[in-house]
Amino acid sequence: MLSAAKNFFIGLALIALLSSLACKSKAPLSQKKAKDQSAILLKERDSLLGEIDKLKGNSSDVYINSLKNSLKDALTGFNTDELNIEVRSGKVYVSMSDKLLFRTGSANVEDKGKMALKTLAVVLEKNQQIDIMVEGHTDNLPIKNSSYKDNWDLSTARATSIVRILSQDYKVAPVRLMACGRSEYSPVANNKTPDGRARNRRTEIILSPKLEQLYKILN
Repeated sequence: MLSAAKNFFIGLALIALLSSLACKSKAPLSQKKAKDQSAILLKERDSLLGEIDKLKGNSSDVYINSLKNSLKDALTGFNTDELNIEVRSGKVYVSMSDKLLFRTGSANVEDKGKMALKTLAVVLEKNQQIDIMVEGHTDNLPIKNSSYKDNWDLSTARATSIVRILSQDYKVAPVRLMACGRSEYSPVANNKTPDGRARNRRTEIILSPKLEQLYKILN
């Protein structure tokens, strides 16, 4: 996290340099000198913006990896077939199996699943600059009970159950939370085997850092 903070302040320093360049460009000059200085300023600006883009990527990567490691340290008590943490496309994915969270065909979270969510909530509260998307996923077998019309219904209900627990029981701010049902249409394994279907029955909690404010400053 210290590296991210360092990059942030370096970025502010670059912005100060850009502002200085902008001020120089307003000084009265002859037409030829103004043209030459304009070319120099544009070159220096492009170079600085390139450095800023590098800082953006570095700061994001440092933060994401730090968050992933914090979650792994906090959630060490769960088996890999119950819970998995990985980074994809600049986001942290906490994937929880229905074995950990739910009984078959149900959206009521089991006690062990609530323990995992409670532990997760502690890390989320220490990282307020994160948006949280909860995605429910199923296998491709049609659901057979009267509580849910289809797998769309079940996956959405499961995501909503987790959002309610995080917000109502563990006090994660509702404004940070989103619930989404993906049904059977985003599988991670082959639905033709029992093991594949088990892997597809999961809930993914997707953590996205709010880097917009930093990016606005750096831009």
